[in-house]
Amino acid sequence: QVRLVESGGGAVQAGDTLRLSCAASGRTDSVFATAWFRQAPGKEREYVAAITWSGARADYADSVKARFTISRDYATKTVYLQMTAPKPEDTAVYYCADAGEAGDFRLAREYDTWGQGTQVTVSS
Repeated sequence: QVRLVESGGGAVQAGDTLRLSCAASGRTDSVFATAWFRQAPGKEREYVAAITWSGARADYADSVKARFTISRDYATKTVYLQMTAPKPEDTAVYYCADAGEAGDFRLAREYDTWGQGTQVTVSS
């Protein structure tokens, strides 16, 4: 069974750079894709980005495209989310999640393992 732990969140200024990490433990060979979602206070959980196990495909929400980059390090079983030029509207708790089967990357219901989340606060 896979366990996910996020880290790297914090308080930053708009325009700074921040990198979130999602470290996996346990059996990861059955993972199809890993994604980042986020949830701001009073809002629904929102898709951010996803990457397939092979790394051959990465997908982004329009709101973060060209600013955020998702990547995977197989040696450390870690998926990263590089946040470049974050904006105050990026403030949220960020969660990583694994999907064991192929499906729609952008739907939270496709993911069966979730981390506990890491808070990101961006001030102007």
